[in-house]
Amino acid sequence: MRYLDLDIKTINEKLKSKEMKPVDLVNEAFERIEKTNLNCFITLNKEEAIKQALELEKKDVDNLLFGLPIAIKDNIITKDLRTTAASHILDDFIPVYDATIISKIKEKNMIIIGKTNMDEFAMGSTGETSYFGNTLNPWDNTLVPGGSSSGSAVCVAARITPFALGTDTGGSIRQPSSFCGLVGLKPTYGRVSRYGIIAFASSLDQAGPITRNVYENALLLNVISGFDENDLTSSKKEVKDFTCLIGQDISNLKIAVPNYYMSDTIDEKIRQTILDVIAMLKQNGCQVDYIDIDYLEYAIPLYQVIALGEASSNLARYDGIKYGLEINDFKNIDELYKNTRSLGFGNEVKRRIMIGSHILSGENANIYYYKALKVRQAMTNSFKKCFTKYDLIIGPTNTDVAYKLGTKQDDALKSFYDDLLTIPVNMAGLPALSLPVGFKNNLPIGMHIIGNYFEEDKIYQLASYIEKKLNLDLNIKEGK
Repeated sequence: MRYLDLDIKTINEKLKSKEMKPVDLVNEAFERIEKTNLNCFITLNKEEAIKQALELEKKDVDNLLFGLPIAIKDNIITKDLRTTAASHILDDFIPVYDATIISKIKEKNMIIIGKTNMDEFAMGSTGETSYFGNTLNPWDNTLVPGGSSSGSAVCVAARITPFALGTDTGGSIRQPSSFCGLVGLKPTYGRVSRYGIIAFASSLDQAGPITRNVYENALLLNVISGFDENDLTSSKKEVKDFTCLIGQDISNLKIAVPNYYMSDTIDEKIRQTILDVIAMLKQNGCQVDYIDIDYLEYAIPLYQVIALGEASSNLARYDGIKYGLEINDFKNIDELYKNTRSLGFGNEVKRRIMIGSHILSGENANIYYYKALKVRQAMTNSFKKCFTKYDLIIGPTNTDVAYKLGTKQDDALKSFYDDLLTIPVNMAGLPALSLPVGFKNNLPIGMHIIGNYFEEDKIYQLASYIEKKLNLDLNIKEGK
């Protein structure tokens, strides 16, 4: 039996009846890793995972996620398990504590299979900037899987694990979920603790779930959400049961479609697929209106100023002294820093640090960074105004489907435009989900569902309805 292809409720029943054991799931996950050649893991946790699975046989199955394998993006701190952020500078870094979200999944007795490949320090949207090599798209190994949570998305798409955790700074959960035919959610900023997540851009970063379907996504968000005193940006907002609206009537929902999200920049097949979904929603009682949201066209330059400025500040801590890569060839402290960071960081990370440092230096901080924050607030206000009239916003997740590896490596600006439609959500701190809604050339198309602050349950309500109506076959055929 292929245990990991079963739905979560069936697995849970079989674990309770002892027809299946946690170690069966773990062993199957590692068997699938051995059979694939997708480079979706940096570090495996095989010995500890099997040990934990055997120990769980002595315990009662007390929740739906008990004993289930999960993969963790490698910028999320895991105690005693190597965490590299896909960078040479952290190649041998073994953390001494768990991120808050790791503690939460361990409380539910989920089993960590390993740490997934990613764009270095989450800087990239293709999975190609990792020190440990490209992650490959399981739908077609010649294509990018999306990034930066490339390994987490690929792991779930290849059915190695039903769950994975990713992080999203400008689209890094939603974009690979779109390219790989998965459900990926970026929660409201502050919904999930950032404590123990290696920072890229602190005002934008947020961790979230990547799963096979909507219900399983909501289940994992239930686990990782909640206030954390270790994170000053963590919200005390009540954590709902995010599955509570799944299956509920959608006919009262008011939905907005920004004209910006349906422009000529979007591939024609992608637009038509979204239009087909819109027609279906209207037929089933939803009010759907086309609207304008101000400042969306500034999303890319805003991201380049704010994210890169914050990245240069956050990555200043990697100096080769306290932890990480050690360089012995230096004559003074300046040379130590220079040699460590020159050898430790990849080209994309170095490029972003240099731009960010320029942005924050002297008068440039006023010219660029603080001005960008004002425009960001104006964009946020435009979203807030929209949500006084509408429950949700929809559109495509990406301008097109997955493309060939190496396509955008010749131009540092090109990959930023992969996140053209996802970045505004991070700027405003809103929750948003990517949902598979169709195919182009046998590759999955993702639809973007954006919700109001702390209303992830409404996102899941609409997403589950569309998912059930479309009933897509998202299993990758053998040989892909």
